[in-house]
Amino acid sequence: MSNTTVGLVFLERVLYTTLTTVPCCIFLFINGTMLYTLRSKPVFRETCRYILLYNLLFADTVQLTLSQLLYILSIGRIFLTYPVCGVLFMLGNLTNPVSPLILVVMSLERCVAVCYPLRHASIITTRNTAVAVIVVWAICLLNVVIQILLLLEFPFEELETLQMNTFCNTVVMFLTPLYYDYDRVYTYFLLISAGLTIISTYIVVIIAARSASTDKASALKARNTLLMHLLQLGFSISSTIHNPLLFAVSKLVVLRVLLRIQNVFYVSIIILPRCLSALIYGLRDQTIRPVLMYNLCCRMKLSGITVKRKVSP
Repeated sequence: MSNTTVGLVFLERVLYTTLTTVPCCIFLFINGTMLYTLRSKPVFRETCRYILLYNLLFADTVQLTLSQLLYILSIGRIFLTYPVCGVLFMLGNLTNPVSPLILVVMSLERCVAVCYPLRHASIITTRNTAVAVIVVWAICLLNVVIQILLLLEFPFEELETLQMNTFCNTVVMFLTPLYYDYDRVYTYFLLISAGLTIISTYIVVIIAARSASTDKASALKARNTLLMHLLQLGFSISSTIHNPLLFAVSKLVVLRVLLRIQNVFYVSIIILPRCLSALIYGLRDQTIRPVLMYNLCCRMKLSGITVKRKVSP
């Protein structure tokens, strides 16, 4: 390989790393600040929709962190062992379905607020919300357990070594056809169920908004919120179809082309959808916005003061 080719390959890696790592770090900072904001005041810790939002952001942040870690490992040509890659892969599979399920719970909460305003406080309690969150995480954990059982069918003892000869990614971990079929069925079932549920709650809210006994302003706000949930579900769908889409593309192109396509998929399908929840809620919610902006600006001011102190003689 000539020096020119080596230089182009190195330049390509630096470019890809910069274009993904910089926005990822920025959005991780925003997500982290948002998570801190949601735990900073009792009104956020004790309000049901903010509890749900915290879990949504937490799952997205973990997913984004894992994705960036695996991306950096692949760019650095660091090969893991199958067990380590499997642990990271399963942790991603644990948090990935949380987003659509939490969005379903949030949509049901808004539907109850419009259709049963007098009973909303007794139905949507902190305890019931905690139970719903536990059920969501339990469903995702059950999915991971099933995936682990399916992976155990692969004859690892026939491998000469557990050291992987390529970087850890989704395609590599689809070790058996049965595992891939299960992942595809589970993904489609989850997203279709979540989509139908959110659309149904949206229709119910529209019907309730036409009722004379319903608070028009509250119904309109709930309708806009459900539309936002549909948008977020679309983002979750784009993130969730990353695995099947990448697997399908891997059958059509060589590994080098696949790596470039994966970079495009990573930015457009993984990074952006996982970062927009914090921005949407943080800028839209009148209660969160001032606290979030204060935390962001305060951190920036403190960073600026620290830099000035270091620079000054």
